[in-house]
Parts: sequence; C-alpha cells; structure tokens
Amino acid sequence: MASSGVNHLAQPCIRGQFVSSYADRKSRFMKWIGKVFKVRSNHEVMGGQRPQFLGDENIVSRAPVRSTDDRSGIENDELDRAIALSKAEDLKKRHGFGSRKDNDEELARALKESLNMSGYPPYPPPQYFNRGYRFCGGCNREISDGNCLRFMGAYWHPECFRCQACHHPITENEFSLSGKDPYHKSCFKELHHPKCEVCHQFIPTNGAGLIEYRSHPFWCQKYCPSHEYDHNTVRCCSCERLESWNARYISLGDGRSLCFECMESTIMDTGDCQPLYHSIRDYYEGMNMKLDQQIPMLLVERQALNEAIEGEKNGHHHMPETRGLCLSEEQTVSGILRRPRIGGNRFIGMKTHSQKLTRKCEVTAILVLYGLPRLLTGSILAHELMHGWLRLKGYRNLNPEVEEGICQVLSYMWLESEVMPGSRGMPSTSTASSSSSFSSKKGGKSEVEKKLGEFFMHQIAQDTSTAYGEGFRAANAAVNRYGLRSTLDHIRLTGGNLPV
Repeated sequence: MASSGVNHLAQPCIRGQFVSSYADRKSRFMKWIGKVFKVRSNHEVMGGQRPQFLGDENIVSRAPVRSTDDRSGIENDELDRAIALSKAEDLKKRHGFGSRKDNDEELARALKESLNMSGYPPYPPPQYFNRGYRFCGGCNREISDGNCLRFMGAYWHPECFRCQACHHPITENEFSLSGKDPYHKSCFKELHHPKCEVCHQFIPTNGAGLIEYRSHPFWCQKYCPSHEYDHNTVRCCSCERLESWNARYISLGDGRSLCFECMESTIMDTGDCQPLYHSIRDYYEGMNMKLDQQIPMLLVERQALNEAIEGEKNGHHHMPETRGLCLSEEQTVSGILRRPRIGGNRFIGMKTHSQKLTRKCEVTAILVLYGLPRLLTGSILAHELMHGWLRLKGYRNLNPEVEEGICQVLSYMWLESEVMPGSRGMPSTSTASSSSSFSSKKGGKSEVEKKLGEFFMHQIAQDTSTAYGEGFRAANAAVNRYGLRSTLDHIRLTGGNLPV
C-alpha cells in the first residue's frame, strides 16, 4: 500500500533594492568631511603645499584597522590629526621662516609628538579611488554612473544579476533564492517544485498551502493524491507502481494490468512454467525436503482460481487477492494451455483446457495465477509447495499464523537465493528457470528483474496481515535462530508451536 507524505518546500522570495546615485553619495560625504577638517584656507602646510580636498573625481577610503562600526572613534582620530596640523603651523610661525630643511624637520617632530598624544594608533595614509569604486559581483568590472543592485553583500550591474537556471537578467522586484544562487520564481519552481510521476504536472498544494503527495514505500514514486482514486490511472498488478500517463502497459483482460518492465519475464501458460516448477522442487530437495509425490501444477486465469478457492473446504487465503492455491479437493479446473499474444495493449488468442483433478494424496494440485513475472511466480510456487510438503509429512491442523508464516519463510528464502545467491548457502535456481524469461536465456538476471525480486521480498517482510505478516516475522526469527530443520521438528513435536 502506498503511504502519503507531506513535503515542505520553502521558496525564498527576495526583494531587490537599488543603491542611490553618485551625486547623493558625494553630498553626504562632503558634509562629513567638513566636520573633520577645521583649517583656514590661507594656511600653508607641508612645505607651502595647499591641502588637497576631495573634488568631483576622487573619493577617500581607508584600510580598516579596527571595527568600522565605531564611528565616533574614527571622527575623534581625524580631529586629532587636524589639531596636529594646526600645531605645526603655529610652531612654524613662532620660529619664523628659516631654511626649508629646518622648517621641515621641526614640522615633522611636531607632527610626531602630536600624533603620539592620540589614544589610537596612527592610520595608514588614505587611499584614493575613482568615484566608481564599487565592482560588480557578476562581471567584476567597475560600477560607475547609474543605478546598481546590492545583494548578498555585493553590488551588481542590473544586466549582470542573472538567474542561475536560464541565465537571463532578473528584472523583477521579487525572485527566489537557493543557497546563494538567485532564480526567477518560475525557474525556481521548475527546478525544485516536485512533479507528479503519473501526470507529470506540478504536485498541487493542499488547503494549508503545503505540497502533499503520495509515495510508494519501496519505489519512492511520488504522485498526486488524486491518482489513487481516479479511473484514468493504471496500477501494475505485479510491482504495484502507478503507470505514467505517457507509458504503455498491457491489460490482462481480468481487471489486471502489467507494466512493460514486469512483462520482460512474465510466465503465461502451464508449459511455460514447468521448468520453473521443477527447479523449485529441486531447491526443496537440496534442503533435504524432497517431495516424492508428483503434484500436478497448473497456471490458471483469475476466474478459475477464484472458483477453485470457493470449492476448497480448508485453507487460509491471502486477501484481497489470492495468487496461488494448494488444492486438496477434487475439482475440474481450466488451465492455460497456450500463451496469448499481444494485440495492441492487451493479450489475445489465449487457449485453455479443462482438466479433472483427482485426489491421489493429501495434495490434489497446485494452482498459480498466470501473467506474473518469473520471480513472483516462483515465490508463489515455493509458498504453495511448502503447504504441500507440510500436508504430505503429517503436519495437520496447524495454526494459520504458524502454517502461513513458515510457508512465507520458504518463499522468502527462495527469492533470496535468486536475488542474492549464496546468502544462506543455497544455490540459485536460475539455470532451470522458465524458457520465457529473458534472464534464463542469457544465464543471468537483468537489473530490472533483480529489483523486482527485492520488491517481492519487501512485500513479504512488510506484510501487515496477521497470518502472512506477523506469522512470517515470527517463523523467520525462529529459522534464523535455530535453523529450518530444527524449527520444523519443534513444530511437529509441540503440535504446532514455533520455538522461542
């Protein structure tokens, strides 16, 4: 069953702000500089040179030596510097106009003494830059006249502030941000807003404004919640994935559909399934659980299987749909004699044959639903063969949790041997698998088939039903602790209890 989840997707929206022009900056700067330099225009400083005030082409900036937030400290230091200049002029007047060299030396000493009286260390000499001292964070070129955009501590030419997806300039006042990268809001949605894997549209938000989607617990397929109930969406009867509206699928004609990935190894008729059936019997024999009786096996349609279930007096069946049956009653069953062929998006030309099944032992026959992938068909056969083995060996009237649980363990073990050969010291049965399987023809399994096998194991392990789910987990824990043979012996000796 698919589970729902809520995904919170933040779409940061940033508002851009443009910096004022050069004229405004110059006006504010000249007001500040006027408070600092309190000197008369007729004074002569530094060997008769007039001080160079800031004109239209220059802006002053100092290399930081302490926190730039201490504005009052900086202004006080500039005042100290101006006082030092004034003292130097007074000293020059008192001593008269001597030689240029003497005046320069005295002036230097006065400046040094005055600066040493300051409570702050001396600043480095001012650095002058052209008025366009800002550099673009995009092209790294100078920003001169006109407006510019300030963002993330940098300045930008308007044409250089670009979306990281489409690389076109961002001209809107609002944009989205991912990390430090700006995006157009539409581009951000295209990249980060999840899309439904069925209809391929953006997954809509719910009433609370949150993006809510359904997700398959194994395949992690994300889709709109509405697709679980609409009639236009097809779910594969094997892997349980919802089919994309753009994908092809095959209808089995009995309410079931198959995706093309599952179609690669589908078994369609009884003759097609015989090699797989015998390979699983060999698997049992390899575990010293040989089945001496020849139990008939038929691949049947869905309707025939349901009719056989109704005619069976005993047994516990997996709902909502049973895919296999270990038959103990005499019945007439219609099996699939010849595999159908594909016509459009459905199978056509199926040939069936009715067969009277007589009871020669405790097990009359094993029935399996047709049209399923090889690994799923094999896991069903392994499960039903365990039912047959228990009945033939005298295990009667077992609790459904114990019987179904141990049968699921054999199904899981067989899948494990196919997907992960050697995991429990048992060989794979691939060499004797169905002739219809692509993997058997090549002597190995495709990655698609291996992934399907992992999914079928996941289904068994995560089953929520009492008999099949809880029964499997209890039986599997006993087998992992004591081994299969000891667990079966304990069930026989105790009349149907698992070892703990």
